[in-house]
Amino acid sequence: MVVPGHPTNGGIMATIIENRPKTGTEARARGGIGGVIARRPLVSFFALALGLSWLAWVPYILSPHGLGVWNIHFAEFLGSAQFSGVLPGALLGPLGSAFLVTAVADGRPGLRRWVGRLWRWRVGWYWYTLALVGVPALIVLSGLPFSGGNVQAPSALALGALVPGLIVQIFSTGLSEEPGWRDFALPRLQSRFGALGAAAVLGPLWALWHMPLYLSDWGGWPTAPWTDPLVFIAFTITFNVIMIWVFNRTGQSLPLVLLLHVGVNNTISTLWADMYPGITASTMLIGLAILSTIGATLLLVITRGRLGYDPARDDEPTAAGARLVGSTDDLR
Repeated sequence: MVVPGHPTNGGIMATIIENRPKTGTEARARGGIGGVIARRPLVSFFALALGLSWLAWVPYILSPHGLGVWNIHFAEFLGSAQFSGVLPGALLGPLGSAFLVTAVADGRPGLRRWVGRLWRWRVGWYWYTLALVGVPALIVLSGLPFSGGNVQAPSALALGALVPGLIVQIFSTGLSEEPGWRDFALPRLQSRFGALGAAAVLGPLWALWHMPLYLSDWGGWPTAPWTDPLVFIAFTITFNVIMIWVFNRTGQSLPLVLLLHVGVNNTISTLWADMYPGITASTMLIGLAILSTIGATLLLVITRGRLGYDPARDDEPTAAGARLVGSTDDLR
């Protein structure tokens, strides 16, 4: 413990006092948009992630794939126009905003740490089993109470599409979203608010980001019931709690949370309709929300709200004890 004024601490205190003002002064001295981003990285990221994605999605939402206001047709890939209409906005939003804000606020050291989490593959095999087998199996089982006994074994075509579908999801949904939500935003939020506070902020914003897509075929427009977005919000908020726990327990491994995320999407895309032909998408979403709410509640109780977060192992602070420019800013 450093005691202020103690003669043996003079060198340490001098170093801390000398280093900290430089960082703060540098952030305050920067003007223009760069200065705003450096001082408010979280606010900047969320504003850019939502704003850029929503702006990029406007043509798709107004096209025949959505409201039908503009006669704009998007190219189809694998039977869907969402790759050309939705994916660019997803890449521009969370991924592009995380890169931009990190580069401006934290420079090269921040970018190295941001990219570094993407290479944290060396975690226990059981985590991969959970992400690729356990959670998909639970998703499939969640449909049983709603099936009325109308359950079919997955076809050879559906089983054969599992691995290719997972690869497509990794390089589309996974890499467009997770470097932003979990890699950039989550460590900063946890450092400032703890795991429970981070979940309270990130979950609703992650859900909000999706909302404009409910005006397109992504969300079942125009036949989907008005309750679907509300159920989706509940699912996203509770599933985010599970993802935070996995992120923390695996040493902030982005590949694991990425696989967890896309494993859910891939299971729904390849197996659900094949195995449960009588269940609607709305009913499926209710089952997912119930399942994720149970899982999130159990984790919150078992971990007492800590969700595996250990501030002592937080890799956001620098070795000198100070943080990079803007990394202690909150959501002011």
